[in-house]
Amino acid sequence: MTVKRRMLGIGGTVLIAVMVFSETGRGQVGHNTSVLNPNLAGEAEMSALPPITAEAARAIVEGRPYLAMSEFHAVVSAHVSETELEAVFSRLFLPLNLNDVTEAEILMIPGVGSRMAHEFEEYRPYRGLAEFRREIGKYVDDEEVSRLEQFVFVPIDLNTASDEAILSIPGVGDRMLHEFKEYRPYRAIAEFRREIGKYVDDDELARLERYVVVN
Repeated sequence: MTVKRRMLGIGGTVLIAVMVFSETGRGQVGHNTSVLNPNLAGEAEMSALPPITAEAARAIVEGRPYLAMSEFHAVVSAHVSETELEAVFSRLFLPLNLNDVTEAEILMIPGVGSRMAHEFEEYRPYRGLAEFRREIGKYVDDEEVSRLEQFVFVPIDLNTASDEAILSIPGVGDRMLHEFKEYRPYRAIAEFRREIGKYVDDDELARLERYVVVN
């Protein structure tokens, strides 16, 4: 993990403000390059990741949906050793809600120790991933920020989220994007459950609800 030191004058402050403004419409689930989602990955994909066996992959699928990383940890730890967990979580991880995740779950992110867990919590509540990138970018370089954002998300506001933000939710495509927008404005999360529940089963509804709020 590379630590950065930044010295910002007036010009640097203006640059950050412009960057945050330009990123407000970007997706709120971290850009993913290599980490599979245990709620969506297939058995074959997961069993191809050492030390996940076919039996472990089957158990993971049977335990879906996972609504907290602690739930996923409980299933995986029954099939791999404690020393192998970091290798598993570097490739297979349930995105964490930055605004309500526990410190214990933050520490499950590979390479994150107690100091960085403190920084994750320090800047709550996050209004979007641009804020996460800016604040955590004070401590690590851009490459490490990009790696870390694969493991996190900030819930989107159902009534104001851009198409891109909605489509950043794992497993959401154009059809579900249309349904999310069809029932705006939502007055409460119960309305989201009722309307989107017309199209998906209870497990999928619970999985999707992790990523949204009604403000």
